[in-house]
Amino acid sequence: MTPSDPKIKNKITKWARIIHRNLGFLMVGVCLVYAISGILLNHMDGKDPAFRTEEATIQLTTDLTREELAVAWDDKKDLPPLRKILPIDEEHLRLMLDGGVGVYNIKKGTIDYETYKKREFVYWINKLHYNKIKGWSIMGDFFAVSLIFFALSGLVMVRGKKGIAGRGKWYLILGLLIPVIYVILA
Repeated sequence: MTPSDPKIKNKITKWARIIHRNLGFLMVGVCLVYAISGILLNHMDGKDPAFRTEEATIQLTTDLTREELAVAWDDKKDLPPLRKILPIDEEHLRLMLDGGVGVYNIKKGTIDYETYKKREFVYWINKLHYNKIKGWSIMGDFFAVSLIFFALSGLVMVRGKKGIAGRGKWYLILGLLIPVIYVILA
């Protein structure tokens, strides 16, 4: 029997479909992790999508020393704990907060601060996407190999004029050209 034998082609197609289907079901969860976190990471706009930033301003008295500023901050209710106060320049002090940061304007008496709240789901899928969880790189590699298999098995699953020998070859060529053209034009 030669590779062009219809029985061999039928076996290859049959097993490609079976493995493609079952591996596809197995990889749905992992695919969603990479897809959702990939979309979020592509549209970060300079901010980490795993954290929500809340901005606020409070008014205090002007010309406070670091010690007075610490006392005034601690006297306010519903503010994050103050960790440290650092000088920025003659008119500003930086407030290092638990889960945030602020700036005290000495001349105006205002504190503009922001706090960061973790979005747990996004935080964890981003950690998986970046392989920041010990042992996940094995799963990431398995997923990458699965994608290669999906691509190659998809080429042999459909035969005839709708498959790779027919119009499928034009889609394949186009799909290969898209990244090449993008790199050339970028």
